[in-house]
Amino acid sequence: MKKLVIFDLDGTLLNTIADLAQSTNHALQTLGYPTHEESAYNFMVGNGINKLFERALPEGEKTEENILRVRREFIPFYDLHNADKSRPYPGIPQLLEQLQEQGVLLAVASNKYQAATAKLVSRYFPNIRFTAVFGQRDGIPVKPDPTIVHDILDIAKVSKEDVLYVGDSGVDMQTAVNAGITACGVTWGFRPRTELEGFHPEHIVDKADAIAGIVACRH
Repeated sequence: MKKLVIFDLDGTLLNTIADLAQSTNHALQTLGYPTHEESAYNFMVGNGINKLFERALPEGEKTEENILRVRREFIPFYDLHNADKSRPYPGIPQLLEQLQEQGVLLAVASNKYQAATAKLVSRYFPNIRFTAVFGQRDGIPVKPDPTIVHDILDIAKVSKEDVLYVGDSGVDMQTAVNAGITACGVTWGFRPRTELEGFHPEHIVDKADAIAGIVACRH
């Protein structure tokens, strides 16, 4: 049985794509750049917001200066609007409650910046006592670098074989590989199943309640 489950946030616990798209488009429009369809953002997110802005900017405009300009417009807007349309995926609140009742430790490891990560987790999962909620923090490399996972393990005091990492993207699957822990891909997020399969995770699930079975498995 797993003692700790680490969840990615965007595309795994919460469907945040509409608010991310709206806020990025607001920043782009403010600066005079073309905007994108919401569906296009599924393939721009996942590596932290600076990478999101680089991908959203037009060819020839992807400079560090422009990325920072977009960031300055994005963050105040997103801080106000990051819960407009974002919602937990079906079955996620029930899964978290069930695991918590069973004494399983829970944590969040996200590439979303720390303030927004903490705000969204506390808003949508107020009754869940997470061992750690880590977003992207200054001076800490983003996933798939495993530092964020190692920081959670240091707090939780559990060994790697007792941990399940759950995420919706190749970045998440590679994070689990880099950290030496068991990976579980979810198909309801932002990326296609084929992307998950390319990383050969131990598990791929289509519904949230399947994760409880993996956690309970004694093999």
